[in-house]
Amino acid sequence: MICSSDYVGIAETGPTDRLFASLEDMFQREIGAIIFTCSTFNLATRQAKRIHTNQPDAYPLSGLKDVETSRWTETVLDRGETFVANTIDEIAQVFPDHGLIAELGCGSVINIPVLLGGKTLGTVNLLHEDGYFSADRVERARDHRSAAIIAFAALNMSTSA
Repeated sequence: MICSSDYVGIAETGPTDRLFASLEDMFQREIGAIIFTCSTFNLATRQAKRIHTNQPDAYPLSGLKDVETSRWTETVLDRGETFVANTIDEIAQVFPDHGLIAELGCGSVINIPVLLGGKTLGTVNLLHEDGYFSADRVERARDHRSAAIIAFAALNMSTSA
């Protein structure tokens, strides 16, 4: 079992795909998710890139996508706050792929912004059945931000080297 403190060693020695797989394992054990993804954002161009997924057929690692301004972007990218929606109707208000989300058995989402030094490095995204993200689960997910910061910082260092 990998703990948050173990991420420093992995970040120093292993490829970032191993680091994000370990991050997913931790979130799955502690919170659970039907869909688990991680994304990076270029705030200047308002583009997103998926960098990790447990559903590669539905949510592949490919290209950049434009991020439209919405309540989600204002919450997560502009203010750096966690976004939670616990019904498919709430999800439909901010995600155009809400039909696919519902088809995959999901009706709730939590998006955790990963911030370092005031800069948004990316998000950790968990989706599950309707009503899944209770206040307790949201708090436990937020408690794992330090491991996510290490993973995203390692990715930034490997891509800028």
